[in-house]
Amino acid sequence: MSLLVTIDTNPDFPPKEGRPTPERLISGDPSFKTWAQDASRQDKVLTGVWEATPGETHSIKGTTYEFCHLISGLVEIEEKGGETKTYRAGDSFVMKPGFVGIWRTIETVRKIYVCVYE
Repeated sequence: MSLLVTIDTNPDFPPKEGRPTPERLISGDPSFKTWAQDASRQDKVLTGVWEATPGETHSIKGTTYEFCHLISGLVEIEEKGGETKTYRAGDSFVMKPGFVGIWRTIETVRKIYVCVYE
């Protein structure tokens, strides 16, 4: 098994599809697609590609650390008690454990993610 993993930003296998839970949905009718591409350390480190259509949801990280790199699209992320930041294709950011806020997908977004779970 190789210790070098290439993340395919346009995977040719079917994604896992989903929608936000009712308690997370704020507005719109967003749908999600996840192309999981690597799991390490007993599934505590997950990497892949995620896509969301426009809508607004509560984002609650709990004990999860998440790195994101946007491949396409436009989002606004409003941290509870903080400012709202806009991210677009080419931007990268981290949501640290304890993050609580609002995720607004303005234009369908696709990102590479790395999630680290406790």
